[in-house]
Amino acid sequence: MDIQINITESAQEYLAGLLAKQTTEGMSVRMFVTQPGTKYAETCLAYCRPGEEKDNDERIELTHIKVLLEKSSLPYLDEAEVDYAQDRMGGQLTIKAPNAKMPKVNKDSSLSEQVSYLLLTEINPGLASHGGDVSLAELTEDNVAVLKFGGGCQGCSAVSITLKDGVEKTLLERLPQLTGVRDVTDHTVTENAYFQ
Repeated sequence: MDIQINITESAQEYLAGLLAKQTTEGMSVRMFVTQPGTKYAETCLAYCRPGEEKDNDERIELTHIKVLLEKSSLPYLDEAEVDYAQDRMGGQLTIKAPNAKMPKVNKDSSLSEQVSYLLLTEINPGLASHGGDVSLAELTEDNVAVLKFGGGCQGCSAVSITLKDGVEKTLLERLPQLTGVRDVTDHTVTENAYFQ
């Protein structure tokens, strides 16, 4: 799998310094995503002692360190960047992995993957300001996207406007192979609703 990961020179030097402080010789860094493809996805770095490598790890030899990428995490690590920036408190290591919650899709991806990707990357960031989100519950045989709203959108009195003027309009414009959009959320539950 051809993926792009950028571990900056400053991040390599910082990680090499951490590895040098360990009592075990020959340690490397393992990079992986926990709960990949979900809104709870976390991109992680961990020490990897000699002998803890896995046969299917993707190995990257960098100037200062060796990095092992967990095979199951590869699609979610594409375009990830690890950086280290000095500040008054010492410095901070940051990991940005834009595809951790859902791998990037292309024209060959399934329609359900394309719908989920649009919901996650374009629609949910707007709904998050009201504490809401929407996910694909099902894609019917006749290409109707069945959606489920959560958080502040569940039970919200404005959800029909959000569905018709926002979500449905965006999905049908971007994915012409969709034949419709339907909401299956139980909107009688209003305890977290943004508007009641």
